[in-house]
Amino acid sequence: MQKINCHFKKHILQFTFDAGTSRGVLKTKATYFIFISDGERTGTGEASPLIGLSIETPTQSAFDAYEEKLRRVCTELYAIPVSITEMYAFLDQLALEHYPSIYFGLEMALMDFYKGGNKILFETAFSTKEFPIPINGLVWMGNEDFMRKQIREKIAKGFRTIKMKIGAIDWATEYGLLKAMREEFSAEELTLRVDANGAFDESNVMPVLEALGDLQVHSIEQPIATKQPELMRSLCSKTPVAIALDEELIGVVRMEQKKKLLEETLAHYIILKPSLLGGFATCNEWIQLAEEMNIGWWMTSALESNIGLNAIAQYTASKEVSMPQGLGTGGLYHNNINSPLTITQGTLLYKQGVAWGNE
Repeated sequence: MQKINCHFKKHILQFTFDAGTSRGVLKTKATYFIFISDGERTGTGEASPLIGLSIETPTQSAFDAYEEKLRRVCTELYAIPVSITEMYAFLDQLALEHYPSIYFGLEMALMDFYKGGNKILFETAFSTKEFPIPINGLVWMGNEDFMRKQIREKIAKGFRTIKMKIGAIDWATEYGLLKAMREEFSAEELTLRVDANGAFDESNVMPVLEALGDLQVHSIEQPIATKQPELMRSLCSKTPVAIALDEELIGVVRMEQKKKLLEETLAHYIILKPSLLGGFATCNEWIQLAEEMNIGWWMTSALESNIGLNAIAQYTASKEVSMPQGLGTGGLYHNNINSPLTITQGTLLYKQGVAWGNE
């Protein structure tokens, strides 16, 4: 074991716009930077819970308990194993099953520490040779004019995969926006994805799926609320558009539970968010199961700062992906951490020679 110091710092991220979601409008977001140091090198991680979505912080008041848990973990972390290979057994002893974002923040900080503290967690062509990761352009919920403006901006910036959140305004208006994109660009020219965040139910979901199929939409994330496996399986068996599980994966911890969920629903894709699921190790389990069952997957950031986004992007690159990923959140904040991460022509790049800012 190696003696180290562990501490954290809270950072309030400020959105550049009112970010509409199915759980309300976001103006700010609290995140926590974790630092692990031996006096010579420092590993940096990020614990980034989401109110109303993370199992650890369902409400604003839950942040007090969250911070106390983070404080206790840092106090306990006075010595760590000397290698990554022993790291996971050590992390499992900290009883963080119900704190997936803290687990991920520690995993990130420890990996950075072991690698030298320069924020290169995975040495790939992405992190060392400016090899790009294809990403989708995200269109946030809002009024029709705001959504149209976002669509025009994303296409002008070279995105060829657009993901639009639906279920906030009336479906007829949202359908009109999608239809206008498809009339201008064919499915070969522009891939369309939608994210419903569970907005529909048994009474209205099939007409939505059929309409999306007519527009040759690539996929819909979480069309109905979670914990309806029979309905989800039925939809997946007859939908004309691929269905991806998103919120459905949150809180599913054990390998046997993950396998059961995929077998019960037979979804076409799963969406992996390390901050909500518990880090890279659990994502590896989801990927293993999905690939065994011929289920597709892609990674998505969950409103982390550039610290967390960088780690997720490097992990994603290590999987040698070709499908566009959900990693375009770096430009959401006024006060993000300056980083080498750059979005250009619908891809994410790690620019060599660009210095990191201070956390």
